[in-house]
Amino acid sequence: MDKVNNSVVSEFVFLGLSNSWEIQLLLFFFSSVFYVASLMGNLLIVLAVTSDSHLQTPMYFLLANLSIIDLIFCSSTAPKMIYDLLRKHKVISFGGCLVQIFFIHAIGGTEMVLLIAMAFDRYVAICKPLHYLTIMNPRRCILFLITSWIIGLIHSVTQLAFVIDLPFCGPNELDSFFCDLPRFIKLACTDTYKLGFMVTTNSGFISVFGFLILMISYIFILVTVQKKSSGSISKALSTLSAHVTVVVLFFGPLIFFYIWPFPISHLDKFLGIFDAVITPSLNPVIYTFRNKEMKGAIKRLCTQFMNYSKF
Repeated sequence: MDKVNNSVVSEFVFLGLSNSWEIQLLLFFFSSVFYVASLMGNLLIVLAVTSDSHLQTPMYFLLANLSIIDLIFCSSTAPKMIYDLLRKHKVISFGGCLVQIFFIHAIGGTEMVLLIAMAFDRYVAICKPLHYLTIMNPRRCILFLITSWIIGLIHSVTQLAFVIDLPFCGPNELDSFFCDLPRFIKLACTDTYKLGFMVTTNSGFISVFGFLILMISYIFILVTVQKKSSGSISKALSTLSAHVTVVVLFFGPLIFFYIWPFPISHLDKFLGIFDAVITPSLNPVIYTFRNKEMKGAIKRLCTQFMNYSKF
């Protein structure tokens, strides 16, 4: 950390999303709406799962923790981005930039593993329903959760370990609205080609590997269901459609960031906004839209709140 503190560069300047004041105001409005929707939607899921006895199952336990992760993830970048949309000079301290990178990769890695755990939960529920509660017991659910956080933290710390001692003595402008590793590394006053390739490959490999595991698992579930009963395939598709949608929305931007060899600034920024504020706000809608139990729990929660507010 001494080298970091002795770095000439003490802050980084974000070039932001647009130079147009009108576009920035429009982005401020929509980003604020989606951020508030994300906070309220995910918080509502957490409250519904923890307060409703009908939702005390492994699936909803994992879903509630996914909502907690989404709350942390969107809060790691969105508030700073929304605040900066009203500022002409958009800056972040050196330490603040490192903290932002840490949370982005830690939460991102944790969510990847948790999505895999949720896919395993759906596999057991659909393909081995009689053994579901035995296999997905509380101990295993807690183990999934702890493992996801440990892997996420290890991934983030490993990424930072390679870049924390880089010297920064000149350029400090990031063509983005948040601190991301590829652009951060390019500002170092040394040859970072190999380091950048390694960091990008690491995150890209994890994203692609996680995405492929999930897609293969969903295909395997559908094939297994079709072999057992062709009439159950539509029910399985209905159950998995929400999970597949969330997986595509989460992994799509990440794979583009780290795998696509020709970065496009405007598209990167759009996908960055999508990943930071839109996807976390869509997850509650996706998981509750076709889930009768969740919709019922939210209605009961709202009814209880209305009754309490009368007194």
